[in-house]
Amino acid sequence: MYTASGKSEKSDLLTLHMPMVKRLAHHMMGRLPPSVEEDDLVQAGMIGLLDAISRYDEAQSAQFEAYAIQRIRGSMIDELRQSDWLPRSARQSMRKIEQAIGALQHQLGRQPSETEIAAAMKIPLAEYQSMLGDARGHQLLYFEDFGESDEDDSFLDKQSANEASMPLPQLLDANLRACIIAGIENLPEREQLLMSLYYEQELNLREISEVFGVSESRICQLHGQAIARLRTKLKEDAWIVGA
Repeated sequence: MYTASGKSEKSDLLTLHMPMVKRLAHHMMGRLPPSVEEDDLVQAGMIGLLDAISRYDEAQSAQFEAYAIQRIRGSMIDELRQSDWLPRSARQSMRKIEQAIGALQHQLGRQPSETEIAAAMKIPLAEYQSMLGDARGHQLLYFEDFGESDEDDSFLDKQSANEASMPLPQLLDANLRACIIAGIENLPEREQLLMSLYYEQELNLREISEVFGVSESRICQLHGQAIARLRTKLKEDAWIVGA
C-alpha cells in the first residue's frame, strides 16, 4: 500500500475502494426510479474516486475512505442532476398517497392497509402499487419541507455539495429524531423490519427482497409506502411545513 517514501500508491487505493463505489451506487439506487442505470452511477462514482485520490493529502486529518465517500457521492449526484430523476407527476402522486394515509389514520385510529388506501383514493390496488413503484426515489425530507421554496427546483439541485446548505443539522435535532423513531415504531411490522434492514443494516433492495422472499419491485413499493407513512407523521408533528 505504500512506496519507499511512505506514500500510498494511487493504483492500490483505486483497487481497494472500487467495491465501495459499487456498494454506494447500489444503495443509492434504492432512492431512485427504475429509469436510472446503476452502471451510470458506478461510472460517475469511479470518476469521484479518481478525483479523491488525486486531491487527497495524506497529511490531513480526515481518513481517506471518509474523504472519498464525499467525493464519490458528490460525483454521483452531479450525474443525477443531468436527468429528471423524479418527475413532478411522481411527487404529486406521493402527496395524494400521503393525504389518503393521513385521512385514514384519523378515521380508523390505526395504520391503513394497502387495500384501504387504494379504496380511499378510488383506484385499483394494482394502480396504487404502481404509483409507489414509480415514486421509488421518494424522500423522507425535502428542502422545501423546511420552508418556502421554488417548486420548479429539483431535489438534487438543492442538494449541493455546500455543507452550509444541507439540512443535516436539522435532521440531527433530537426532537426530530425522536419523532422519526416514533413514526417507525408505529409502522406495520413488515415495514419496520424493511426500514431496519435498509437504513440500519444497510442492505440493498435486492438483498432485502431475498430476506422477505418477494420481488425487488415489491420491496420498492413497501419502502415507498413506509416513507409516505413517516412523512404523514412528520406533517402531523409540524416538522414538514409544506403540503
